Amino acid sequence: MSYFEVPKPNTTTIMQQKISAIITGATGMVGEGVLHECLQSEQVERVLVIGRKPCGYTHPKLKEILHVDFLNITNIEAQLMGYNACYFCLGISSVGVDKPTYFKMTHTLALHFAETLLRQSPNLTFYYVSGEGTDIKERGTGWAAVKGKTENDLAKLPFRAVYNFRPGFMHPTEGLQNTLPYYKYIGWAYPLARATGYATLLSELGQAMIKVSTNGYKQSVLKVRDIIAAAK
Repeated sequence: MSYFEVPKPNTTTIMQQKISAIITGATGMVGEGVLHECLQSEQVERVLVIGRKPCGYTHPKLKEILHVDFLNITNIEAQLMGYNACYFCLGISSVGVDKPTYFKMTHTLALHFAETLLRQSPNLTFYYVSGEGTDIKERGTGWAAVKGKTENDLAKLPFRAVYNFRPGFMHPTEGLQNTLPYYKYIGWAYPLARATGYATLLSELGQAMIKVSTNGYKQSVLKVRDIIAAAK
């Protein structure tokens, strides 16, 4: 498959059983938002959070593993068995980061985690949070090309399905602890961004992931309008 092709996802129901999800990045704004929705959803039976520091949540269906080096997860690999969804929300901004480091912490890290996970839970569906503007043709060396290569290489792995979520501006969920500080200065722009198709609620991203886990979706890449539609 060339990177000009979009992999065809499974558009039928992905799961008949309840969701058993692994979440990464739960100490970031996006990952916390997804975790918040999972803990409230009746469709989600159990959640495993893997992070470098505690996520700050306790819940009967939540288990947490603290692990510093995501480029080497051999010693926790056995604990990744038996899950049917991974909501991969871990990532860094390209601002102020040199290109080799950004590639390592974006592409190399995600592929290593996914390949390790595949050995333990081969029937799992992988949900990758990418970003609006991702370049699936991998042109250049900027963040958009790195995200595009990550999407393309994840799609080559023999998971049950791989879905890439490309949110734009995300309006934070009130009361969550990891909302980025600058959102209080740019929140006024949300209504305009929403009206022009560039914004979602953070809650919609989490809800869309859960809905796609149970219902599938017509395509493997979900942009802003797809995320909003899938969340309903």
